Amino acid sequence: MSPKRKGSGAPALARTAGVSPLVGKLAAPVTVLALVAIWQLVCSVGLVPSFLLPSPVAVIQALVGDWQLLAGHAVTSLAEAAAGLACGIALGFAAAVLMDRFELVYRAFYPLVVLTQTIPTVAIAPLLVLWFGYGMLPKVVLIVITTFFPITVGLLDGFRSVDPDVIDLMRSMGASRAQIMRHAKLPASLGHLFSGLKISATYAIVGAVIAEWLGGFSGLGVYMTRVRSAYAFDKMFAVIILISALSLVLMWAVGALRRKLMPWERSEG
Repeated sequence: MSPKRKGSGAPALARTAGVSPLVGKLAAPVTVLALVAIWQLVCSVGLVPSFLLPSPVAVIQALVGDWQLLAGHAVTSLAEAAAGLACGIALGFAAAVLMDRFELVYRAFYPLVVLTQTIPTVAIAPLLVLWFGYGMLPKVVLIVITTFFPITVGLLDGFRSVDPDVIDLMRSMGASRAQIMRHAKLPASLGHLFSGLKISATYAIVGAVIAEWLGGFSGLGVYMTRVRSAYAFDKMFAVIILISALSLVLMWAVGALRRKLMPWERSEG
């Protein structure tokens, strides 16, 4: 083993030294339970009025009581998120390939790609509703705008991380551009792609909810506006927990897909 490799593993060994696997797995759940217990204690002793901060018990009761209604709204939001994320991935892949292939396209459009992330989502959502109505289209467009950037930048960085000597070697052996892309650039970009996809998956849910705030007939954002108008903050917290849970499930699904498509990472680990 080279000294460089040995040194790179030292911080990881230092972090894990003296920590059993069981303690490492229980650290996050115990922390969450402790925070929930403190939250319940604060509400029980009356430090914060219940109409401002409902207790965890009240939130769970609201979640269970409105479960069927929440499930129906969640289906709408997930459909919008899935459609927008799929379009964002397709558009981001096409843009990354073009910018990697043509330097002029990269110089012309990369600043515009970055510019899309400087526009506040809440500011552009009313315009999309005004242009496209209250249906599904403005939600999908907003999700595409929010998920396009991580996919494009991740793939582009992955394409350009390939060793130029490897590309020169493949060219000297008669490999076409498509073969170089398939056998060198795509495998090198998978890690970057899944990192961006994990971010985009959470953006998709949040983007759908924000778009639904400003108009729609169904969805978790529509549900939030209704319960907020009724000052039912226990139901507000319930839908927030549901949105967080859906985002975590999507992140887990992306991680599972990464482990499936990149088995060599487990071998190296």
